[in-house]
Amino acid sequence: MADKQLLMVAQWEKEKEDKLARDFQQAQQHWLTNKSKLTGLENYRLDYLRQLQQKGVNGVRSLSYGQHQSFIGKLDKACEEQSKLIAKAKLVADQRRDLWLKQQRKRKAVDMLLDKKALQREIQANKEEQKLLDEISIQKFIRARA
Repeated sequence: MADKQLLMVAQWEKEKEDKLARDFQQAQQHWLTNKSKLTGLENYRLDYLRQLQQKGVNGVRSLSYGQHQSFIGKLDKACEEQSKLIAKAKLVADQRRDLWLKQQRKRKAVDMLLDKKALQREIQANKEEQKLLDEISIQKFIRARA
C-alpha cells in the first residue's frame, strides 16, 4: 500500500516538474521574443537616423526636423520601455527556472526513495530465496543421512 502511494507521489511530482518546465520554457520564449522586438526597434531607429542624416545633406526644414526629432524621441522611449520588459521577462524566466530545478530535485528524491525501496524488496526476496534453498539443502542432507 505504501509503495502504491509512493508511486502516486512520484507521478504527481513528475507532472508538477513537467508543468514547471513548460512554464519556464514559455517564460524564456517570452524573454527572447522581447529581446528580438528590442533589436528590431533599435535597428529601425538607426535606419531612421540614417535616413534623416541623408535628408540633412540636402537640407531639412526646421518643422520637418522637429518632427523627426520628436519621432526619434518616441523611438528612444519605446526602446527604454522594451528594455524594462526584457528585464522583467528575464527575472520571471530565472524565477521559473529556479522553481523547475527545485521541483526536479524533489522528483529525483522521490525516485531515489522508490529505487531504495525496490532494492530493499529485492534484497529481502533474495534472503527468502536463500533461506528456502538452505532449507531444501538441509532436508536433502537429513534424508541422505537417514
